[in-house]
Amino acid sequence: MDSPLKIVLVDDHHIVLDGLKSLLDNDSDFEVLAAVGSSEEALRFIDERQPDMLLTDYTLPRMTGLELAMKVKEKYPSIKRVLLSMHDEAHLIKQIMKAGVDGYILKSIQQSELKSALRQIKNGMPFISPEITKMIMADMSSNNKEELLTEREQEIVKLIVKEYSNKAIAEKLFISERTVETHRKNIFRKTNTTSLVGLVKFAFEHNMV
Repeated sequence: MDSPLKIVLVDDHHIVLDGLKSLLDNDSDFEVLAAVGSSEEALRFIDERQPDMLLTDYTLPRMTGLELAMKVKEKYPSIKRVLLSMHDEAHLIKQIMKAGVDGYILKSIQQSELKSALRQIKNGMPFISPEITKMIMADMSSNNKEELLTEREQEIVKLIVKEYSNKAIAEKLFISERTVETHRKNIFRKTNTTSLVGLVKFAFEHNMV
């Protein structure tokens, strides 16, 4: 019988973390060595326990899940690196896959599908949620930069141009400041701008304001 897949889980939402740990601990194919809420804790446990897989959320405090995965790859190239997230923007997915992760799984996945995906990755076959593949294909067929921005990102662009702060945007759209910051970084990267002036120019050129 194959030994269980030893996993370090990382998510700063304790409800999600507890749910994942319970799901995997109840299956003999998996063994959760640690379930932690930060990249720093994850790196410490990885150094101590040498897991087979890192399963991490993308959005984490101080260091993204992708940055964590890249650090793990540098030090322990044999460890499988899987990102589990709610982010489904095509440009972000391509960035993640270019970094050489072994899987990118949307949090909307069914429990049985998650287990199947992790088994597939364990056997050396990368896994990308089917919805993500469709988005990448659609993105490849589009040359319009405005179309690369999600509806939410376009909303945020309009508010940034009006000089709303991250806090004000978060309050207006009923999301967290950290989510606003993530969107903001994605917007500047996707529009190839580095300043408010550049973003204003982009917004006017694409009739967004």
